[in-house]
Amino acid sequence: MISYDVSKRQAAHFLLKHQRLGPYRLPGGKASVYRYIRHVNCIQYDPLNITGHNHELVLQARVPDFKPGLVQELLYKDRLLLDSWDKNMSIYCTEDWPYFRRLRDSAAARYGSNEAVMALVHKVRSEIASRGPLSSLDLDWKDKVDWAWAPARLSRAALESMYYWGELSIHHRIHTRRYYDFTENLLPEDHLNEPEPNPSVESYHDWYVLRRIGAIGLLWNRSGDGWLGISDLKSGERAAAIQRLLLADSIREVSVEGIKPPLYVRTSDAADLETLLRDRPEDNPFESGHYAAALAPLDNLIWDRELTRQLFGFKYRWEVYKPAGERSYGYYVLPLLYNDRFVARFEPVLDRASGELIIRNWWWEPGEGPHISGLLEAAKTAVSSLALSLGAVRITTALPAAAQSGIEELNE
Repeated sequence: MISYDVSKRQAAHFLLKHQRLGPYRLPGGKASVYRYIRHVNCIQYDPLNITGHNHELVLQARVPDFKPGLVQELLYKDRLLLDSWDKNMSIYCTEDWPYFRRLRDSAAARYGSNEAVMALVHKVRSEIASRGPLSSLDLDWKDKVDWAWAPARLSRAALESMYYWGELSIHHRIHTRRYYDFTENLLPEDHLNEPEPNPSVESYHDWYVLRRIGAIGLLWNRSGDGWLGISDLKSGERAAAIQRLLLADSIREVSVEGIKPPLYVRTSDAADLETLLRDRPEDNPFESGHYAAALAPLDNLIWDRELTRQLFGFKYRWEVYKPAGERSYGYYVLPLLYNDRFVARFEPVLDRASGELIIRNWWWEPGEGPHISGLLEAAKTAVSSLALSLGAVRITTALPAAAQSGIEELNE
């Protein structure tokens, strides 16, 4: 079996190339949005919109002049993308729909056992058939049922159940509110009728493990968020799938200096890794430019927080679900990537009334700051790119005195 020995820096450069960051950014435009998602299989969706949704933050870091309308068109006009379940709530390519049949069948068995929900399903079908796409607020059923984290209206539970088992899909959204239609009205017939591509549980596990390795670029066989959302795939099944994929040369082992467990790369991506290993130091694209990007809290690059810490020396935790007094930084804090390292994190908020992107706080990583040539200008460019994607009319800072280390110059 072919394997590779690499340094941490070489592994980090490969991940940045795989993730289309820095000098590897894609061209602008809708086609690049689709190309990136096809390449990494899915990006994570989250309903919070403090300074753009998570998937929009992911894309603005990689696609110049990105606007949310690009992905909206791909989702709800072109129907080349779907918002459905993969790594939790995600966006993936419509052509992958047949591969999630097992996930939908599992949801049907789980939600189909809820008698209160099932009593409404035929009514939901009738309402959508006669009225067209509907949200839960369009259904005048106010009874509640225990649901997810808290009690919810029965109408919402019925719609979501039918969505989880695939009978309904999202026709469009208004902000975060979902409007559902019958999946057969939205997806191509060949996708709907395609048989299960992975007839055995083992082949399904192999497909999913390969998919997740490709979603990040390099991944190890240890617990972490990179493996979230794959039901019934425990550590033993995952290890068996990795061995089958190695024997089939679908993945290859990568030993990284200073990291004990091996990492794995898709064989289809190995050529990029081999190119980096052949490069001379003077070929390093980061040596001749200044590239910065604000990353999403759930960016593919940092899905596995421990891998991020070991490869990049950057410890990041999303603190939105922690009480304010227990946060080390802030509520919705974004990492700042500069060239091949993380140099800062900051807390932006979009004031929709004024159109201002407000930088509430800024924390440089140890040893980083405006004293480093080119870093401050690159940081300004990254924040400006974020503001442009949000349609903000200006950038302002409201920083505590301790954070004023040159970044207050971001004011426009």
